[in-house]
Amino acid sequence: MSDPSEFRRVVVTGGSSGIGLATALRFVADGAAVVSLDLAAPPDDSIGWFATDVSDDASVRAGVAAAVEALGGLDVLVNNAGIGAQGTVEDNSDDQWLEVLDVNVLGMVRVSRAALPALRRSRVACIVNTCSIAATAGLPQRALYSASKGAVLALTRAMAADHIGEGIRVNCVNPGTADTPWVGRLLAVAEDPEAERAALEARQPMGRLVTADEVAAAIHYLASPAAGSTTGTDLAVDGGMSGLRVRPRS
Repeated sequence: MSDPSEFRRVVVTGGSSGIGLATALRFVADGAAVVSLDLAAPPDDSIGWFATDVSDDASVRAGVAAAVEALGGLDVLVNNAGIGAQGTVEDNSDDQWLEVLDVNVLGMVRVSRAALPALRRSRVACIVNTCSIAATAGLPQRALYSASKGAVLALTRAMAADHIGEGIRVNCVNPGTADTPWVGRLLAVAEDPEAERAALEARQPMGRLVTADEVAAAIHYLASPAAGSTTGTDLAVDGGMSGLRVRPRS
């Protein structure tokens, strides 16, 4: 196992809010130097920041280069930036499909591609992608989003196979519905926000939404030397949603 003291230089895309922010703060608490690549600045000055649009290759290359220079190298890349979409296969336009796939899939490609040269110089290099329960379970009104996250799951495994010989581990986390600003925005525009929240909680066997901190802890584990023999794996943090079939709560 590698020396945990080497586990120190981290880049998180979308690291300024939600799961990304919780992840960045989890690494900071562990003593790591962390940079967020995001459109907005993080609310905590313990996290570095370079404005980056993952849908633009030039912006990504500039952001990754600046982060690597600021950190003095790179050990961990967390590909977390993403956007959501609602609707059946009939509901989203071609432009919406292209936008979501561009951010959620090609965004990870662009950032990983730019980061690989620096990761190859690390002795504890790894990539953790934020995927979703939507990649493995059929969820209603999530056709486009599910397709994008299914691609992320396949991409994670392919990258793990491609880079295992270079000592770079690649894994992903599959959160269930998480209590994040994005879900908050969905609830805010629902016809009955309280009923919608109750329905989201009820479909997860534990009866509550996943917290951003719980997902961050899973990402931190997959990135840590403690997971040194784990690659090409998807770790569900979904309250049992993917694997359990429990009776409805009375």
